Amino acid sequence: MTLQRLLLGFRSGELVVRCLYRSSLDGPNSGTKARTREVTDLVRTGLQDALAALEGGDVTMCGTSGFTTREDLLSVGSPSEAKLVKGA
Repeated sequence: MTLQRLLLGFRSGELVVRCLYRSSLDGPNSGTKARTREVTDLVRTGLQDALAALEGGDVTMCGTSGFTTREDLLSVGSPSEAKLVKGA
């Protein structure tokens, strides 16, 4: 499985995480405990990578929404990608 995107939403005191990922067709079926475990692990490592990148200061402002209420977009590279870029 490969993590593509994590979207975090906050609604009425709860955190909603949307996980977009790619997987092979031979993986566990949706709704199974194995699939739930795999997706949970994928989200966990994705959030840990995002926090590590934020702590490292590897953040780029990539746009704003233009609304009166601010909605800024940040591009955060994963720590593994930052190591690859710095070594190039």
